[in-house]
Amino acid sequence: MPEQAYEPRMKAIYRERIRAAMKEKFGYTNEMQIPKLDKIVVNMGIGEAVADSKKAQSAMTDLAAITGQKPAPTRARQSIAQFKIRENMVIGAKVTLRKDRMYEFLDRLITIALPRVKDFRGLKPTSFDQQGNYALGLREHIVFPEINYDEIDQVWGMDIVVCTTARTTEEAKALLSEFQFPFTT
Repeated sequence: MPEQAYEPRMKAIYRERIRAAMKEKFGYTNEMQIPKLDKIVVNMGIGEAVADSKKAQSAMTDLAAITGQKPAPTRARQSIAQFKIRENMVIGAKVTLRKDRMYEFLDRLITIALPRVKDFRGLKPTSFDQQGNYALGLREHIVFPEINYDEIDQVWGMDIVVCTTARTTEEAKALLSEFQFPFTT
């Protein structure tokens, strides 16, 4: 008997419930019209890496633990003397998550990380762009359970961009609301 393939919880919810709800709400005639998650980009700016390159490595290790994927370093395009930045210096790290890893990260973000944010009152419903993508920022990366609070040397902020195939802001907001994003009203 073949072994059952593992499917992330959020992917199963999308397939079983969210697709039908979106089809009913917007009256799509074709399955391919239904918006879906395309990718999630997690970016971490490491400005302190200017003084100490070990901090960049530490932040990249933490980002890899959070996302389960090796981050790509982002480098300075040009030198800026006032900030002591030289051309090609590592000043950040980013990860693009797709498919199953994307759904796993989304699940941890919504169910574990966001409720652990200090003074969390919900996500702003206005942070959509014209293409149906949603951006949010976290001040502390320690809200993720993969990070051991005792072993970190510095708290980093991070930007998370959820890219969808929605054509309008309304469709994207409806899609993310179905995924239980805690938007403020």
